[in-house]
Amino acid sequence: MPKTQRKNEPENEQNANSTLVGFARKSNAGRAVKLSINTSSFQDCATYVTSDGQTYVQLIVSLNALAGIIDGSRAVTSINHLND
Repeated sequence: MPKTQRKNEPENEQNANSTLVGFARKSNAGRAVKLSINTSSFQDCATYVTSDGQTYVQLIVSLNALAGIIDGSRAVTSINHLND
């Protein structure tokens, strides 16, 4: 019987073109997602400015990993900044 191969999604979105900035996990009470951001990594992230003059940093979290945190099948996932 031939084996079927499943294409697995990477464990997180971090790769050579991204920087680890922090982690996301469920709060102790289980009613929120806690974000822990490393301030020195965050300061190294590139920013962009919107038309109204506000400055932002673009961060990425895998939807599948975040859903796993919410449903309890996963404890933590990474928050990344994509390097251009």
